[in-house]
Amino acid sequence: MMVRKCLIAATLLFGCSGAAFGAVTADEAKKLGTTLTAIGAEKAGNKDGSIPEYTGGLTTAPASFKKGSPLRTDPFAAEKPEYVIDQKSVAKYADKLTDGQKTLLKKYPGFRMDVYKTHRTTAFPKYVNDNTVKQATTTKTANNGLSLVGAHAAYPFPIPKDGFEAMWNHIVRFNGVSLQHNPRSWVVNASGRPTMTYQLDELLDWPYWDPKRTSADLFFRLKDIATGPPRNVGEMLLVLDPLDMYGKGRRAWQYLPGQRRTKLAPDINYDTPNTQLNGASAYDEWCLFLGSMDRFNFKLVGKKEMYIPYNSYKLVYGSKSDQLLTPKHINPDFVRWELHRVWVVEATLQPGKRHIYSKRVFYLDEDSWTAVASDQYDARGQLYRSAFMYMVMNYDVITPYSFTHGFYDFNSNVYTLDVNIAETGGVVYKAVLPDREWGPDSLAGSGVR
Repeated sequence: MMVRKCLIAATLLFGCSGAAFGAVTADEAKKLGTTLTAIGAEKAGNKDGSIPEYTGGLTTAPASFKKGSPLRTDPFAAEKPEYVIDQKSVAKYADKLTDGQKTLLKKYPGFRMDVYKTHRTTAFPKYVNDNTVKQATTTKTANNGLSLVGAHAAYPFPIPKDGFEAMWNHIVRFNGVSLQHNPRSWVVNASGRPTMTYQLDELLDWPYWDPKRTSADLFFRLKDIATGPPRNVGEMLLVLDPLDMYGKGRRAWQYLPGQRRTKLAPDINYDTPNTQLNGASAYDEWCLFLGSMDRFNFKLVGKKEMYIPYNSYKLVYGSKSDQLLTPKHINPDFVRWELHRVWVVEATLQPGKRHIYSKRVFYLDEDSWTAVASDQYDARGQLYRSAFMYMVMNYDVITPYSFTHGFYDFNSNVYTLDVNIAETGGVVYKAVLPDREWGPDSLAGSGVR
Protein backbone atom coordinates (compact mmCIF):
# COMPACT_ATOMS: atom_id res chain seq x y z
CA MET A 1 0.00 0.00 0.00
CA MET A 2 2.84 2.40 0.85
CA VAL A 3 4.54 1.66 -2.48
CA ARG A 4 1.28 2.28 -4.31
CA LYS A 5 0.80 5.63 -2.55
CA CYS A 6 4.33 6.67 -3.45
CA LEU A 7 3.76 5.79 -7.10
CA ILE A 8 0.52 7.78 -7.15
CA ALA A 9 2.25 10.78 -5.56
CA ALA A 10 5.07 10.62 -8.06
CA THR A 11 2.60 10.43 -10.94
CA LEU A 12 0.71 13.46 -9.66
CA LEU A 13 3.94 15.41 -9.25
CA PHE A 14 4.99 14.56 -12.80
CA GLY A 15 1.59 15.49 -14.24
CA CYS A 16 1.10 18.74 -12.35
CA SER A 17 4.59 20.17 -12.30
CA GLY A 18 4.55 21.39 -15.89
CA ALA A 19 8.31 20.81 -15.85
CA ALA A 20 9.76 19.47 -19.05
CA PHE A 21 12.24 16.78 -18.31
CA GLY A 22 13.50 18.21 -21.43
CA ALA A 23 16.26 16.49 -23.17
CA VAL A 24 15.25 14.28 -26.08
CA THR A 25 16.66 10.79 -26.45
CA ALA A 26 19.62 10.07 -28.67
CA ASP A 27 17.35 8.21 -31.10
CA GLU A 28 14.96 11.15 -31.29
CA ALA A 29 17.87 13.55 -31.85
CA LYS A 30 18.91 11.57 -34.92
CA LYS A 31 15.84 12.96 -36.68
CA LEU A 32 17.27 16.50 -36.48
CA GLY A 33 18.88 17.33 -39.79
CA THR A 34 17.43 14.21 -41.44
CA THR A 35 13.62 13.90 -41.45
CA LEU A 36 13.39 17.07 -39.37
CA THR A 37 15.19 20.37 -39.81
CA ALA A 38 17.84 21.24 -37.24
CA ILE A 39 15.24 23.09 -35.15
CA GLY A 40 12.59 20.39 -35.40
CA ALA A 41 10.28 21.19 -38.34
CA GLU A 42 9.14 18.45 -40.70
CA LYS A 43 11.28 18.64 -43.82
CA ALA A 44 8.71 16.96 -46.01
CA GLY A 45 5.82 18.83 -47.54
CA ASN A 46 2.21 17.81 -47.06
CA LYS A 47 0.35 15.21 -49.13
CA ASP A 48 -1.14 17.52 -51.73
CA GLY A 49 1.96 19.69 -52.09
CA SER A 50 0.32 22.88 -50.85
CA ILE A 51 3.04 22.98 -48.19
CA PRO A 52 6.35 22.32 -49.96
CA GLU A 53 9.43 20.49 -48.76
CA TYR A 54 11.85 22.54 -46.69
CA THR A 55 15.00 23.12 -48.74
CA GLY A 56 17.02 25.50 -46.59
CA GLY A 57 15.01 28.71 -46.58
CA LEU A 58 15.58 32.05 -48.29
CA THR A 59 19.27 32.95 -48.06
CA THR A 60 19.77 34.92 -51.28
CA ALA A 61 18.59 38.50 -51.71
CA PRO A 62 16.40 39.29 -54.73
CA ALA A 63 17.79 41.46 -57.51
CA SER A 64 15.55 44.31 -56.33
CA PHE A 65 17.36 44.56 -52.96
CA LYS A 66 20.02 47.23 -52.56
CA LYS A 67 22.88 45.80 -50.54
CA GLY A 68 23.07 47.34 -47.07
CA SER A 69 19.56 48.77 -47.12
CA PRO A 70 17.59 48.45 -43.85
CA LEU A 71 14.40 48.10 -45.93
CA ARG A 72 14.10 44.63 -47.48
CA THR A 73 12.29 44.38 -50.80
CA ASP A 74 9.63 41.73 -51.41
CA PRO A 75 11.07 38.71 -53.27
CA PHE A 76 7.51 37.59 -54.09
CA ALA A 77 6.12 40.93 -55.24
CA ALA A 78 5.10 39.55 -58.63
CA GLU A 79 2.97 36.76 -57.19
CA LYS A 80 -0.83 36.90 -57.19
CA PRO A 81 -3.19 35.26 -54.67
CA GLU A 82 -4.11 31.67 -55.49
CA TYR A 83 -7.52 32.10 -53.85
CA VAL A 84 -9.36 34.32 -51.39
CA ILE A 85 -11.10 33.46 -48.12
CA ASP A 86 -13.93 35.86 -47.36
CA GLN A 87 -17.24 35.99 -45.53
CA LYS A 88 -18.91 33.76 -48.11
CA SER A 89 -16.26 31.02 -48.05
CA VAL A 90 -15.27 30.96 -44.37
CA ALA A 91 -17.09 27.65 -43.76
CA LYS A 92 -15.11 25.95 -46.53
CA TYR A 93 -11.78 26.71 -44.84
CA ALA A 94 -12.90 26.78 -41.20
CA ASP A 95 -10.79 23.79 -40.10
CA LYS A 96 -7.62 25.73 -40.95
CA LEU A 97 -8.65 29.06 -39.41
CA THR A 98 -8.20 30.40 -35.89
CA ASP A 99 -11.22 31.58 -33.90
CA GLY A 100 -9.96 35.13 -34.43
CA GLN A 101 -9.84 34.76 -38.20
CA LYS A 102 -13.34 33.31 -38.33
CA THR A 103 -14.62 36.13 -36.13
CA LEU A 104 -13.01 38.79 -38.33
CA LEU A 105 -14.42 37.22 -41.48
CA LYS A 106 -17.95 37.02 -40.05
CA LYS A 107 -17.91 40.38 -38.25
CA TYR A 108 -16.47 42.60 -40.99
CA PRO A 109 -17.67 42.16 -44.60
CA GLY A 110 -14.57 43.96 -45.92
CA PHE A 111 -12.13 41.61 -44.22
CA ARG A 112 -10.66 38.95 -46.46
CA MET A 113 -7.61 36.69 -46.58
CA ASP A 114 -5.62 36.60 -49.80
CA VAL A 115 -3.91 33.19 -49.83
CA TYR A 116 -0.62 32.96 -51.72
CA LYS A 117 1.73 30.14 -52.63
CA THR A 118 3.51 28.82 -49.54
CA HIS A 119 7.24 29.58 -49.29
CA ARG A 120 9.22 28.09 -46.41
CA THR A 121 11.69 30.96 -46.24
CA THR A 122 12.93 30.76 -42.64
CA ALA A 123 16.65 30.13 -42.28
CA PHE A 124 19.32 30.50 -39.59
CA PRO A 125 23.10 30.92 -39.32
CA LYS A 126 25.00 27.66 -39.19
CA TYR A 127 25.86 28.00 -35.49
CA VAL A 128 22.17 28.17 -34.55
CA ASN A 129 21.44 24.90 -36.35
CA ASP A 130 24.59 23.18 -35.09
CA ASN A 131 24.08 24.22 -31.47
CA THR A 132 20.43 23.15 -31.53
CA VAL A 133 21.34 19.64 -32.65
CA LYS A 134 24.25 19.43 -30.22
CA GLN A 135 22.27 20.55 -27.17
CA ALA A 136 19.02 18.71 -27.92
CA THR A 137 19.83 15.81 -25.59
CA THR A 138 20.90 17.93 -22.61
CA THR A 139 18.64 21.00 -22.40
CA LYS A 140 15.81 20.89 -19.86
CA THR A 141 13.50 23.08 -17.83
CA ALA A 142 13.23 23.40 -14.06
CA ASN A 143 10.85 24.94 -11.53
CA ASN A 144 7.65 23.75 -13.22
CA GLY A 145 8.81 24.84 -16.65
CA LEU A 146 9.70 28.40 -15.62
CA SER A 147 13.50 28.12 -15.83
CA LEU A 148 15.57 27.14 -18.85
CA VAL A 149 18.65 25.06 -18.03
CA GLY A 150 21.62 23.99 -20.12
CA ALA A 151 20.92 25.91 -23.33
CA HIS A 152 22.86 28.65 -25.08
CA ALA A 153 22.68 29.96 -28.66
CA ALA A 154 20.29 27.14 -29.60
CA TYR A 155 16.61 26.42 -29.91
CA PRO A 156 16.19 24.62 -26.58
CA PHE A 157 13.48 22.12 -27.50
CA PRO A 158 13.41 21.18 -31.19
CA ILE A 159 11.29 18.16 -30.28
CA PRO A 160 9.07 19.55 -27.48
CA LYS A 161 7.34 17.31 -24.98
CA ASP A 162 4.98 19.85 -23.43
CA GLY A 163 3.60 23.35 -23.83
CA PHE A 164 6.22 25.02 -21.63
CA GLU A 165 9.01 23.70 -23.85
CA ALA A 166 7.23 24.83 -27.00
CA MET A 167 6.67 28.32 -25.56
CA TRP A 168 10.34 28.61 -24.54
CA ASN A 169 11.19 28.09 -28.22
CA HIS A 170 9.00 31.09 -29.08
CA ILE A 171 10.22 33.24 -26.20
CA VAL A 172 13.91 32.85 -27.09
CA ARG A 173 13.36 32.57 -30.87
CA PHE A 174 16.23 33.77 -33.03
CA ASN A 175 16.02 37.33 -34.37
CA GLY A 176 19.74 38.01 -34.49
CA VAL A 177 22.07 39.09 -31.68
CA SER A 178 21.51 42.86 -31.63
CA LEU A 179 19.36 45.19 -33.72
CA GLN A 180 18.09 48.75 -33.80
CA HIS A 181 14.82 49.99 -35.23
CA ASN A 182 12.44 52.92 -34.78
CA PRO A 183 9.03 51.32 -34.26
CA ARG A 184 5.71 53.11 -34.14
CA SER A 185 2.67 51.94 -32.17
CA TRP A 186 -0.78 52.55 -33.60
CA VAL A 187 -4.28 52.23 -32.18
CA VAL A 188 -7.30 52.40 -34.50
CA ASN A 189 -10.46 53.22 -32.55
CA ALA A 190 -13.98 51.92 -33.12
CA SER A 191 -14.81 54.81 -35.45
CA GLY A 192 -11.81 53.95 -37.64
CA ARG A 193 -9.46 56.78 -36.64
CA PRO A 194 -5.79 55.76 -36.29
CA THR A 195 -3.61 57.36 -33.61
CA MET A 196 0.14 56.97 -33.31
CA THR A 197 0.56 56.35 -29.59
CA TYR A 198 4.36 56.00 -29.52
CA GLN A 199 7.48 56.20 -31.64
CA LEU A 200 10.69 54.79 -30.22
CA ASP A 201 14.39 54.62 -30.86
CA GLU A 202 14.79 51.03 -29.71
CA LEU A 203 17.74 48.70 -29.23
CA LEU A 204 17.22 44.96 -28.76
CA ASP A 205 19.93 42.59 -27.63
CA TRP A 206 19.98 38.82 -27.02
CA PRO A 207 22.93 37.67 -24.86
CA TYR A 208 21.51 34.16 -25.17
CA TRP A 209 22.24 34.12 -28.91
CA ASP A 210 25.69 35.74 -28.75
CA PRO A 211 28.14 33.13 -30.12
CA LYS A 212 31.04 34.97 -28.46
CA ARG A 213 29.66 34.02 -25.06
CA THR A 214 29.76 30.52 -23.65
CA SER A 215 26.66 31.12 -21.53
CA ALA A 216 24.31 33.89 -20.45
CA ASP A 217 21.85 34.50 -17.61
CA LEU A 218 19.76 36.86 -19.74
CA PHE A 219 18.08 35.92 -22.98
CA PHE A 220 16.77 39.39 -23.83
CA ARG A 221 17.52 43.07 -23.23
CA LEU A 222 15.53 46.06 -24.44
CA LYS A 223 16.33 49.74 -24.20
CA ASP A 224 14.21 52.43 -25.81
CA ILE A 225 13.70 56.17 -25.78
CA ALA A 226 10.47 57.78 -26.92
CA THR A 227 10.85 60.17 -29.86
CA GLY A 228 7.13 60.85 -30.28
CA PRO A 229 4.44 61.99 -29.86
CA PRO A 230 5.58 65.22 -28.15
CA ARG A 231 4.04 64.43 -24.76
CA ASN A 232 6.19 61.27 -24.47
CA VAL A 233 9.50 62.47 -25.89
CA GLY A 234 12.41 61.53 -23.64
CA GLU A 235 10.72 58.71 -21.76
CA MET A 236 13.00 55.68 -21.51
CA LEU A 237 12.54 52.04 -20.69
CA LEU A 238 14.99 49.24 -19.88
CA VAL A 239 13.86 45.61 -19.67
CA LEU A 240 16.03 42.62 -18.76
CA ASP A 241 14.53 39.13 -19.11
CA PRO A 242 16.41 36.15 -17.60
CA LEU A 243 16.40 32.46 -18.46
CA ASP A 244 15.35 31.86 -14.85
CA MET A 245 11.85 33.33 -14.65
CA TYR A 246 11.23 31.47 -11.38
CA GLY A 247 14.12 32.68 -9.26
CA LYS A 248 14.96 36.02 -10.86
CA GLY A 249 12.13 37.17 -13.05
CA ARG A 250 11.91 40.27 -15.20
CA ARG A 251 13.62 43.48 -14.13
CA ALA A 252 12.49 46.78 -15.65
CA TRP A 253 13.24 50.46 -15.11
CA GLN A 254 11.68 53.65 -16.46
CA TYR A 255 13.11 57.14 -16.87
CA LEU A 256 10.56 59.95 -16.87
CA PRO A 257 11.85 63.37 -18.02
CA GLY A 258 9.49 65.28 -15.74
CA GLN A 259 10.94 63.53 -12.68
CA ARG A 260 14.49 63.35 -14.02
CA ARG A 261 15.10 60.06 -12.29
CA THR A 262 15.14 56.35 -13.05
CA LYS A 263 12.77 54.12 -11.09
CA LEU A 264 11.97 50.44 -10.92
CA ALA A 265 8.96 49.45 -13.03
CA PRO A 266 7.61 46.12 -11.70
CA ASP A 267 4.27 46.67 -13.44
CA ILE A 268 5.84 46.26 -16.90
CA ASN A 269 4.68 42.67 -16.75
CA TYR A 270 1.79 40.21 -16.95
CA ASP A 271 -1.65 41.66 -17.73
CA THR A 272 -0.84 45.26 -16.84
CA PRO A 273 -2.26 47.35 -19.73
CA ASN A 274 0.49 48.36 -22.16
CA THR A 275 0.64 52.16 -22.04
CA GLN A 276 2.37 52.27 -25.42
CA LEU A 277 -0.87 51.00 -26.94
CA ASN A 278 -3.25 52.97 -24.71
CA GLY A 279 -4.00 49.77 -22.81
CA ALA A 280 -5.33 47.92 -25.87
CA SER A 281 -3.13 44.92 -25.03
CA ALA A 282 -1.19 43.68 -22.00
CA TYR A 283 2.56 43.77 -21.38
CA ASP A 284 2.89 39.99 -21.59
CA GLU A 285 1.30 40.14 -25.05
CA TRP A 286 4.24 41.92 -26.68
CA CYS A 287 5.08 39.75 -29.69
CA LEU A 288 1.99 37.72 -28.70
CA PHE A 289 3.74 36.38 -25.59
CA LEU A 290 6.77 37.54 -23.63
CA GLY A 291 7.37 37.11 -19.92
CA SER A 292 6.95 34.51 -17.22
CA MET A 293 4.65 31.54 -17.76
CA ASP A 294 3.84 31.12 -14.07
CA ARG A 295 0.15 32.10 -14.23
CA PHE A 296 -0.93 29.54 -16.82
CA ASN A 297 -0.67 25.85 -17.51
CA PHE A 298 0.63 25.34 -21.04
CA LYS A 299 -0.57 22.26 -22.91
CA LEU A 300 0.95 21.10 -26.19
CA VAL A 301 -2.15 20.22 -28.21
CA GLY A 302 -0.34 19.09 -31.36
CA LYS A 303 0.43 20.19 -34.89
CA LYS A 304 -1.97 21.18 -37.67
CA GLU A 305 -2.10 23.05 -40.98
CA MET A 306 -3.28 26.66 -40.67
CA TYR A 307 -3.48 29.84 -42.73
CA ILE A 308 -1.06 32.30 -41.13
CA PRO A 309 0.57 35.61 -42.06
CA TYR A 310 3.88 34.81 -43.74
CA ASN A 311 6.48 36.61 -45.83
CA SER A 312 4.72 39.89 -45.01
CA TYR A 313 7.24 42.13 -46.77
CA LYS A 314 4.61 44.44 -48.20
CA LEU A 315 3.21 45.20 -44.75
CA VAL A 316 6.47 45.28 -42.78
CA TYR A 317 8.68 47.17 -45.23
CA GLY A 318 6.48 48.55 -48.00
CA SER A 319 3.38 50.11 -46.42
CA LYS A 320 2.22 53.65 -45.66
CA SER A 321 0.14 54.06 -42.52
CA ASP A 322 -2.61 56.06 -44.23
CA GLN A 323 -3.19 53.15 -46.64
CA LEU A 324 -2.54 50.30 -44.22
CA LEU A 325 -4.65 51.35 -41.22
CA THR A 326 -8.19 51.21 -42.58
CA PRO A 327 -11.31 51.20 -40.36
CA LYS A 328 -12.08 47.96 -38.45
CA HIS A 329 -9.03 46.02 -39.66
CA ILE A 330 -5.70 46.24 -41.45
CA ASN A 331 -6.08 46.74 -45.20
CA PRO A 332 -6.24 43.19 -46.65
CA ASP A 333 -4.24 44.33 -49.68
CA PHE A 334 -1.11 44.42 -47.48
CA VAL A 335 -1.43 41.04 -45.75
CA ARG A 336 -0.09 37.87 -47.30
CA TRP A 337 -1.53 34.59 -45.96
CA GLU A 338 0.05 31.19 -46.56
CA LEU A 339 -0.69 27.62 -45.50
CA HIS A 340 1.87 26.32 -43.00
CA ARG A 341 2.12 23.74 -40.24
CA VAL A 342 1.95 25.15 -36.73
CA TRP A 343 2.24 23.81 -33.22
CA VAL A 344 -0.87 24.57 -31.14
CA VAL A 345 -0.34 25.44 -27.46
CA GLU A 346 -3.29 26.00 -25.12
CA ALA A 347 -2.71 28.00 -21.94
CA THR A 348 -5.30 27.85 -19.16
CA LEU A 349 -5.24 30.06 -16.07
CA GLN A 350 -3.99 28.25 -13.00
CA PRO A 351 -6.34 28.00 -10.01
CA GLY A 352 -5.83 30.91 -7.65
CA LYS A 353 -3.91 32.99 -10.21
CA ARG A 354 -5.13 36.28 -11.66
CA HIS A 355 -5.13 37.41 -15.28
CA ILE A 356 -7.54 39.15 -17.64
CA TYR A 357 -7.62 35.96 -19.73
CA SER A 358 -8.89 32.55 -18.66
CA LYS A 359 -7.46 30.83 -21.74
CA ARG A 360 -4.97 31.66 -24.47
CA VAL A 361 -4.24 29.64 -27.60
CA PHE A 362 -0.97 30.12 -29.45
CA TYR A 363 -0.06 28.98 -32.97
CA LEU A 364 3.71 28.51 -33.40
CA ASP A 365 5.19 28.32 -36.90
CA GLU A 366 7.08 25.02 -37.16
CA ASP A 367 9.95 26.51 -39.19
CA SER A 368 10.77 29.41 -36.83
CA TRP A 369 8.93 28.66 -33.55
CA THR A 370 7.43 32.15 -33.79
CA ALA A 371 3.93 32.64 -32.38
CA VAL A 372 2.24 33.81 -35.57
CA ALA A 373 -1.32 33.93 -34.21
CA SER A 374 -3.10 33.79 -30.86
CA ASP A 375 -6.62 33.85 -29.44
CA GLN A 376 -7.40 35.18 -25.96
CA TYR A 377 -10.58 34.35 -23.99
CA ASP A 378 -12.16 36.21 -21.06
CA ALA A 379 -13.39 34.80 -17.74
CA ARG A 380 -16.67 33.75 -19.39
CA GLY A 381 -14.78 31.73 -21.99
CA GLN A 382 -15.69 34.14 -24.79
CA LEU A 383 -13.20 35.33 -27.40
CA TYR A 384 -11.80 38.67 -26.21
CA ARG A 385 -8.81 39.45 -28.43
CA SER A 386 -6.91 37.88 -31.29
CA ALA A 387 -3.43 38.70 -32.55
CA PHE A 388 -1.21 38.09 -35.57
CA MET A 389 2.54 38.33 -36.15
CA TYR A 390 3.64 39.63 -39.55
CA MET A 391 6.98 37.88 -39.94
CA VAL A 392 9.58 38.27 -42.69
CA MET A 393 12.90 36.65 -43.47
CA ASN A 394 15.76 39.16 -43.64
CA TYR A 395 17.58 37.24 -46.31
CA ASP A 396 20.67 39.47 -46.38
CA VAL A 397 21.59 38.64 -42.78
CA ILE A 398 19.99 35.15 -42.58
CA THR A 399 17.75 36.25 -39.73
CA PRO A 400 13.99 36.15 -39.28
CA TYR A 401 12.37 39.39 -38.14
CA SER A 402 9.31 38.68 -36.02
CA PHE A 403 8.19 41.83 -34.22
CA THR A 404 5.51 43.61 -36.25
CA HIS A 405 2.22 42.44 -34.79
CA GLY A 406 -1.33 43.56 -34.14
CA PHE A 407 -4.30 42.85 -31.86
CA TYR A 408 -8.03 42.89 -32.52
CA ASP A 409 -10.25 43.59 -29.51
CA PHE A 410 -13.72 42.20 -30.19
CA ASN A 411 -15.32 43.95 -27.21
CA SER A 412 -14.21 47.50 -27.99
CA ASN A 413 -13.82 47.07 -31.79
CA VAL A 414 -10.37 48.61 -31.47
CA TYR A 415 -7.31 47.19 -33.20
CA THR A 416 -3.60 47.86 -32.90
CA LEU A 417 -0.43 47.63 -34.95
CA ASP A 418 2.79 47.53 -32.96
CA VAL A 419 6.41 47.68 -34.13
CA ASN A 420 5.47 49.39 -37.38
CA ILE A 421 8.80 50.21 -39.09
CA ALA A 422 7.95 50.76 -42.75
CA GLU A 423 8.01 54.57 -42.52
CA THR A 424 10.85 54.90 -40.01
CA GLY A 425 13.85 53.35 -41.69
CA GLY A 426 13.57 49.58 -41.34
CA VAL A 427 15.95 47.39 -39.32
CA VAL A 428 19.69 47.76 -38.73
CA TYR A 429 21.82 45.04 -37.12
CA LYS A 430 24.29 46.51 -34.65
CA ALA A 431 27.42 45.54 -32.75
CA VAL A 432 26.62 44.31 -29.25
CA LEU A 433 26.89 46.97 -26.55
CA PRO A 434 29.03 46.12 -23.51
CA ASP A 435 27.17 44.86 -20.44
CA ARG A 436 27.81 48.15 -18.58
CA GLU A 437 25.45 49.88 -21.03
CA TRP A 438 22.55 47.71 -19.86
CA GLY A 439 22.10 48.91 -16.30
CA PRO A 440 19.61 51.44 -14.88
CA ASP A 441 22.38 54.04 -14.57
CA SER A 442 22.66 54.05 -18.36
CA LEU A 443 19.09 55.39 -18.54
CA ALA A 444 19.71 58.26 -16.16
CA GLY A 445 22.90 59.20 -17.98
CA SER A 446 21.21 59.47 -21.35
CA GLY A 447 17.82 60.86 -20.36
CA VAL A 448 16.79 64.05 -22.15
CA ARG A 449 13.90 66.43 -21.87
